[in-house]
Formats: sequence, structure tokens, C-alpha cells
Amino acid sequence: MLDKFVTSMATLRIISGTIEITAALLMLKLGRVDRALVVNSTLAFVGPTVLIITTAIGLAGMSDKLSWGKMMWIGGGITCLLIGILKK
Repeated sequence: MLDKFVTSMATLRIISGTIEITAALLMLKLGRVDRALVVNSTLAFVGPTVLIITTAIGLAGMSDKLSWGKMMWIGGGITCLLIGILKK
């Protein structure tokens, strides 16, 4: 039997991948750079959101094994990633 946290994380990643593939197919169907760019820009919200939620689920699953200090280090690392990704 799979762990409920692992199942949740994997399911979220499958949904995220499905959104990415659907967006790629939509870009091909639209066939114009300006419209494809709009679709691509919309995906900019999906990636970081999935990262945050998946990590939060994983941390919740490991909360009994990690100290608060380690959780803060992980949170700080995620914050740095998001600043690096989203900073213009």
C-alpha cells in the first residue's frame, strides 16, 4: 500500500504534467506566436504553485522526522528558488 503523502504528491505531478501537455497541444492548435505566448505565460503560475504544494505535502509527511530548524532551511531554499524564478 502506498503512503498517502506520496500518492498525493504523485497525483499532483500527474495533473501538472497533463496541464503542460494540454498547453503544448493548445499552442500547436492556435498556431500563432502571440497566442502561444499567452498560453505559456499562464503556465508560469502552474509550476511554482505545484512546487509549493508538492513540497508542503512532502514536508507534512515528514514532519515527525524533521526538526523545525531543518524545515526552516527547506522553506528558505524554496523561497530562494521562487525569488530566482519569479524575479524580473
